[in-house]
Amino acid sequence: MKSPWRLLLLILSFGALFILFNYQTQVLNKINHEPTKKPASKSMGCEVVICVVACGINRLDESLTMLKSALVFSKRPLRFIVISDYALIPAFHEKLTEWKHIVNKTFNFVVRPVTFPDIADVTMWRKLFKPCAAQRLFLPSVLNDTDAVLYVDTDTLFLTPPEDVWDEFEKMNSSQLAALSPEHEDPNTGWYNRFARHPYYGKLGVNSGVMLMNLTRMREFKWIQYVIPIHKEYRLKITWGDQDIINIIFHYHPEKLHVYSCRYNYRPDHCMYMSVCSEAEKEGALVLHGSRGTFHSEKQPPFKAIYSAMEEYQIHMDPYEHLLLPMKNYLLQDDHANCGKVWKVFIIQPEKHLGKNELTKR
Repeated sequence: MKSPWRLLLLILSFGALFILFNYQTQVLNKINHEPTKKPASKSMGCEVVICVVACGINRLDESLTMLKSALVFSKRPLRFIVISDYALIPAFHEKLTEWKHIVNKTFNFVVRPVTFPDIADVTMWRKLFKPCAAQRLFLPSVLNDTDAVLYVDTDTLFLTPPEDVWDEFEKMNSSQLAALSPEHEDPNTGWYNRFARHPYYGKLGVNSGVMLMNLTRMREFKWIQYVIPIHKEYRLKITWGDQDIINIIFHYHPEKLHVYSCRYNYRPDHCMYMSVCSEAEKEGALVLHGSRGTFHSEKQPPFKAIYSAMEEYQIHMDPYEHLLLPMKNYLLQDDHANCGKVWKVFIIQPEKHLGKNELTKR
């Protein structure tokens, strides 16, 4: 009796194996013949997230003018994250709420107070370089529910839709966690290569005024765990505060940084001695950075001209007549400063996006 039972069990075993093999084959064939789906990038959603840190009453108007420029040019939904002193929160909230009832665009905002992690010496970090500028170093922790932001200094202006900068996330490889532009283009006028007493990125360093930050990757990298020890080691050698700390981190981890061109962070350094940003001469600056108070001085008039036009512009008005034309009128006034020689750098992108033909398409 044992032999027939053994034969039956053997037959059943082979049958089960055949069925399992056939099922696996069908599944594999189905997978192999289905088109491969590219996973969506968290950082590249439809919404563009802009973050600014503003402390001190003199930064309120600058920040609002920058946010206005983002609204003027944007063609995608925006989300503003404003981090400021408690004293400025009501003013930000009031103006942004007013704009929401005026502009025919989708945008949301949150205004929150400056905060530092418990591990940080709050008083010291608040005073590092400019008031609250060091807040940016702790954004991966402070904005722990946010995937990515486009961080900009208060003294910046968009001359193009912010998504033109945001889309640089798509060009970053899987190891890169931030994007910045070079501090200088010309080694003869470079600050880091001539004066820095600490390590810095590359040959000329990077400027932190316009920074794409993949906060998810920064948290995975344990970014904040680098910040505090670096400050402790180099605190007596850094001049530019949080920017120097960022440079030191990327000096030791250059593979983590994506570098975009000077068009993304166009500063007086690019034209005050001679024009050194050829990309901007050809295609125009994308973000204007009025560093060292240039938006409010007569040192390089084109910077003040663009800022004044944007500051005076009312968000409900026709941007062609009340923004683009005043920009051009300001720029075409007599100007013998070096930046005035390349005045088209400042107007190429606004003309592209605010011209009458372009506005009728919106």
